[in-house]
Amino acid sequence: MPRPQIQSASDGRLSLTGSWTLRELTPGLPEIRVRLASVPPDTPWSLQELERLDSFGALLLWRSWGGRWPRNLEIKEDWRAVIAAVAEQSATELPEAAPFGPLDALLVLGQAVISFLRQLLDFLALFGRLWLDLLFLLGRPRQWPLKEISANFYKVGAKAMPVAALVGFLIGVVLSYLSALQLKAFGAEMFLIDILGLGIIRELGPVLVALLVAGRSGSAMTAQLGVMRVTEEIDALAAMGISRSVRLVLPKVLALSLAMPLLVLWSSAVALFGGMVSARIQLGISFGYFLETLPRVVPVANLYIGLGKGVVFGVLIALVACHFGLRIRPNTESLAANTTASVVTSITLVILVDAVIAVATRSIGVPL
Repeated sequence: MPRPQIQSASDGRLSLTGSWTLRELTPGLPEIRVRLASVPPDTPWSLQELERLDSFGALLLWRSWGGRWPRNLEIKEDWRAVIAAVAEQSATELPEAAPFGPLDALLVLGQAVISFLRQLLDFLALFGRLWLDLLFLLGRPRQWPLKEISANFYKVGAKAMPVAALVGFLIGVVLSYLSALQLKAFGAEMFLIDILGLGIIRELGPVLVALLVAGRSGSAMTAQLGVMRVTEEIDALAAMGISRSVRLVLPKVLALSLAMPLLVLWSSAVALFGGMVSARIQLGISFGYFLETLPRVVPVANLYIGLGKGVVFGVLIALVACHFGLRIRPNTESLAANTTASVVTSITLVILVDAVIAVATRSIGVPL
């Protein structure tokens, strides 16, 4: 295809040759723009030798002419029609956007409420479907997806232990160090064990593990289901008569609900060890005294509350991840948006549910 060129004739006329299309103009577009911008206003033009012209080339010429036809122009009728169509579209003024008023705000609020209610109904439907699947499998033990459950348990549980231990240890060290600074000023160093035991076992341990799992495992579950949606694997399962909830949703929910209490126990133990090391360095509290005092000042009910939170958080995170994963449309933009929404929603729900449980159990396991 001939490249677009601007040639000067002996009589001062500029002649356009070649193919003036988007594909041919793109490689040398900066030079062509500079060349067109340097042309005087009254220069005669000739488009008789032009071979091809599309809307991009016509718009380029029309703007270089200043939005009006040159006085001396030689042009074929076909090219004149193309440029005239572009000129007509350029002259059309876009309507001004209406100002944002109270009705628009009410419309936006209504759309947000309707979207939230739809999400809530879909989430409840998924939760109800999960219970129906459990009732179905109770009478059919051979149809339990044990391999899927064990694979998910390994991914969300065993593989998360190193990072959970690292985060727990650092949190224990930081909490012990900051608390020791304050308690030492009042001569109440021995209460450090109470603060670490209650804070880590009852609150920080379950919440930190839930936030970590929501960002690590929850996003992975959503992305996995989203990729299966994009590659039409979920549709293939439906075509083969395989329940997606039994093979995809149920194993993730059961695996995470079983792994979360163990991760909470593991992370809390490592956090207490980090706090114990920091207390030994900062306040000189021996390991033996720490381990002997901890069961006396922290009732065992706090451990049960922490493990129970782990189960609840695991179910919530897995359900939210599967909910958003199954809503993904077969495009990359939907995959990214729903994965982000899954993590944000999981973290928000964990904090809200933790607040509700804290209020409901405020008189349990707290020594007066």
